[in-house]
Amino acid sequence: MKNINCFIYYISDEQVRQAVEIFSNSKEVNRIYLLFQGDNTPSTKCCIPLKINGINTTETAKAISRLTDTDYSLVCLSPVTLIPGAFSVQRFTQLAEDSNSGMLYSDSYRTTEKGTIKHPLIDYQEGSLRDDFDFGPLVLYRSEALQKAVENLPAYKHAAWYAIRLSISCQYSIVHINEYLYSNEETDLRRSGEKQFDYVDPKNRDVQKEMEDACTIHLKNIGAYLPPVYKDICNDTGIFPVEASVIIPVYNRERTIADAIQSVLKQSCDFPFNIIVIDNHSTDRTTDIVSEFSENKRVIHLIPEQTDLGIGGCWTLGIHHPECGRYAVQLDSDDIYKDKHTLQTIIETFRKERCAMVIGSYVMTDFNMQVIPPGVIDHREWSEENGRNNALRINGLGAPRAFYTPLLRKFNVPNTSYGEDYALGLRFSREYRIGRIYEVIYLCRRWEGNSDAALDIDRINANNLYKDRLRTIEIQARKKINKLKK
Repeated sequence: MKNINCFIYYISDEQVRQAVEIFSNSKEVNRIYLLFQGDNTPSTKCCIPLKINGINTTETAKAISRLTDTDYSLVCLSPVTLIPGAFSVQRFTQLAEDSNSGMLYSDSYRTTEKGTIKHPLIDYQEGSLRDDFDFGPLVLYRSEALQKAVENLPAYKHAAWYAIRLSISCQYSIVHINEYLYSNEETDLRRSGEKQFDYVDPKNRDVQKEMEDACTIHLKNIGAYLPPVYKDICNDTGIFPVEASVIIPVYNRERTIADAIQSVLKQSCDFPFNIIVIDNHSTDRTTDIVSEFSENKRVIHLIPEQTDLGIGGCWTLGIHHPECGRYAVQLDSDDIYKDKHTLQTIIETFRKERCAMVIGSYVMTDFNMQVIPPGVIDHREWSEENGRNNALRINGLGAPRAFYTPLLRKFNVPNTSYGEDYALGLRFSREYRIGRIYEVIYLCRRWEGNSDAALDIDRINANNLYKDRLRTIEIQARKKINKLKK
């Protein structure tokens, strides 16, 4: 039964040759459309050329939708060399029928410069709102679900397929097939530490605005949107040993920890402050280096009794220390404050905006503090009106982060070494205003010692799965808030 139309992004005859050969010999495939741009007209036989003006436009999505006269549409919108596995088309449709899902994607093999490797993906969940969620290049749509999603689609230049996916998720399940159903060639050879900042590159700002609009519509549709109404904070009451504490968890950073501490000690402030360094059982010279600073009464050197603490667990230890100040301010052990005014700027923002959390802006540098692409990361997509909703879509909120200590002690910090700051941002923004500083106050070093510099696929998947889970829980909490208001 020929119940599938295939849509493949076309670069060259050779690029699509193997996919066309396999699809055309499949008894499930009805027609094969090759999507091309400009004058790059396909000459491949047995296929129908379909000229498009941009991959991610509403115009292209509607053109594909009009041609879906079969039960399913198998779509590849990436410029990859695709090689479907034996009976993969049949397997896609079998599982689509069994699951009654609106959209399916599978694991794949990737051909890289190091050879063929497995590329497993993660399950889709309600909180998988990232517009960069990895479905792989090949996705099967139930044609009915695709047509419904396209029906009232706004005129997008960049966000059409993102909005379609969100719309489908409201009425159908999105199913991950834990099987390797095809192969494709790796096209983005950058390391994980480089890829992760694409969403905040200023050149992509127009793209991100469309993605934000699509996500906001979705949150309203599912009852998880929050209007810009916040609880007031009286953050000038209570007695604290100092006004601010800079919290620095550290493990084996003998090359950078002194720079971090010195950048705090240089701060010029109209209030007392201290530094709480949580040395998580370092095995290099880090402990000795921190100890040398302990002669300064403003430096508190803690070594946990526990051996099971991540970065978040170290933070919790620091904020519950009796010497912790009214505000707890973040500094990673391989970064530094931009100048002597950073801490003063953060605390003045708390005082002025009476907010529960403050997030600054930073610039990316190499180890020697030379600016590197993408340069300034200021998260200007955050707005008073919609920041806490858009926070559910993006993968980070900025740096440095600072918190009103009594509230942070109430929520505590997840005992993880990834995403703990994002978890706090979601939780604080659910109820409280987050103050933003759009001028650069922080230097973020990128070097081989970064924990996320070059992650393998299993660690990337684990990190993304954790943040998606945080979003799922947060969406459920916000839905509950909205239901109680009715």
